[in-house]
Amino acid sequence: MIQRSLLRHVQSIKHLPHSYASKTTPIIQSATQRLPAFSSPQRPSSQRYYSEAAEPATKSSSEHPSTSSASSDAKEQEDPIKKELESKNREIIDLKDRYLRSVADFRNLQERTKRDIQSARDFAIQRFAADLIESIDNLDRALGTVPPSKLAPQNSDPDAPPESKEYNKDLANLYDGLKMTETILMGTLKKHGMERFDPSEGEGEMFNPNLHEATFQTKVDGKEDGKVFMTQQKGFLLNGRVLRAAKVGVVKNS
Repeated sequence: MIQRSLLRHVQSIKHLPHSYASKTTPIIQSATQRLPAFSSPQRPSSQRYYSEAAEPATKSSSEHPSTSSASSDAKEQEDPIKKELESKNREIIDLKDRYLRSVADFRNLQERTKRDIQSARDFAIQRFAADLIESIDNLDRALGTVPPSKLAPQNSDPDAPPESKEYNKDLANLYDGLKMTETILMGTLKKHGMERFDPSEGEGEMFNPNLHEATFQTKVDGKEDGKVFMTQQKGFLLNGRVLRAAKVGVVKNS
C-alpha cells in the first residue's frame, strides 16, 4: 500500500513543473532508499482442485497399512494355536493307529495262543502214539498169521470123537482174545484222536500222496490206474494229522 501511495506521488510530481520536480526528487529518492525493498506483487499461482469423492478411497488406502499390520498380527497370534492344534491332531491319529495295532496284535496273540493250546492238547500223546504203533502192528501181524481154516473144527462129522472137534478150540479162543484186545485198544486210542486206516479195504482208494506211500506199481486187471490194491503197512492219523503214511501198492495198467 505504501508503494502504491509513493507511485501515485511520483506520478503527480511528473506532472508538476520541472523546477519543483527537481527539488522534490531527492527527497523522494531519500525516502525510497529508507524504505525497505518490497517485491512486486505476484499473481497467485493457479491451483487445480479435485472432487472430495475420492477422499474415502484415499483414506482407506492410507489406513490399509494399519489394517494389514493388524491382520498380520492376528495371523501371527493364530499361527501358534493352529500349529498346536495340528500337532495334537497328528498325535491323536498316531495314538489311535497305535491303539488299533495293539488291539489287533493282542487278538492275534489270543488266537495264536488258543491254537497252540489246542494243538498241545491234540498232539500231547503224539510221541506216545508213535511208539505204540509198532506194538499195534505186531498184534495185527499175529492175528493175520492165523488162517480162518484153523479157527473152525477140522472134522464136522457128528460121529467123530470129541477130541477131534476140540482140537482147534484153544487156538480159536486165543485168536478171539487177541481180537478183543485189539478192538478195545483201538477204541481207546480213537477216543484220544488216533485212528488206523487201510486204503485197500473195499474197492480201494485212489492214491493220495498226503496219506499214502507207494512202494511199487503193477498191472492189475479190472482196476483203474492210480487205485490202491494192496496195503503192506496200515497208516495212522492223530486228530487229522498223518502220524504214519500207509505203505501201499498202486495199479498202473498204462
